[in-house]
Amino acid sequence: MKQVAVVVGGGQTLGAFLCQGIADAGYQVAVADLNIENANKVADEINKKHGVGTAKGFQVDAANEDSVINLATDIERIFTQLNLMVYSAGVAKASPITDFKLADFNLSVNVNLTGYFLCAREMAKLMIKHNVAGRILQINSKSGKVGSKHNSGYSAAKFGGVGLTQSLALDLADHGITVNSLMLGNLLKSPMFQSLLPQYAKKLGIDESEVEQFYIDKVPLKRGCDYQDVLNVLLFYASDKASYCTGQSINITGGQVMF
Repeated sequence: MKQVAVVVGGGQTLGAFLCQGIADAGYQVAVADLNIENANKVADEINKKHGVGTAKGFQVDAANEDSVINLATDIERIFTQLNLMVYSAGVAKASPITDFKLADFNLSVNVNLTGYFLCAREMAKLMIKHNVAGRILQINSKSGKVGSKHNSGYSAAKFGGVGLTQSLALDLADHGITVNSLMLGNLLKSPMFQSLLPQYAKKLGIDESEVEQFYIDKVPLKRGCDYQDVLNVLLFYASDKASYCTGQSINITGGQVMF
């Protein structure tokens, strides 16, 4: 039986890339996203490459408890078991703290932290039910280790994710389930980062065209974080080779963050 993975937030950008890479590695993939059309599109692309039944799209609101419970039920009905959960859903709103709206702060916490909690809880139940020593991986950020100017909501939620990962690792160790966070550097070409260019330019007092280079100059290895960098590390921590690693926050930052 093939191993089964669910990627929450798998309908576009990094999440879609991870779905494709996980399928290439031999998994069946549940592509879960708030936008069901995007999820189905990614699943269809995987099925065309690897055969019908390799992937299926699911609609989920990761911050809604009933929606996440239904996702777990549907995954069990269609795939029977679950070996890997990747939480890749995320949102960022940038603003100085004096102008930061409570609604934006709550949105960051709900999507980046509460959604991770709900999905990890329900997918862990599924792993335990079928006696699977599974893997739970959160896509986090270097902003979960160091504060980020004008990104208080995002950074607070990502810091919370580190603590949640450590607590989940302790809770699930007896079941052989490992839980780790991947702390990404700046995905400079991602739609999320590109959408924030005007705000970052204003924050830094530079032209929008100079923002990417500003962030590259902060990285010892002198480039941004690529989707492939994330997939490479993810596949290692999803594998048996990383079975003795849990509760960790793994930097993928080109040396920008080293603790």
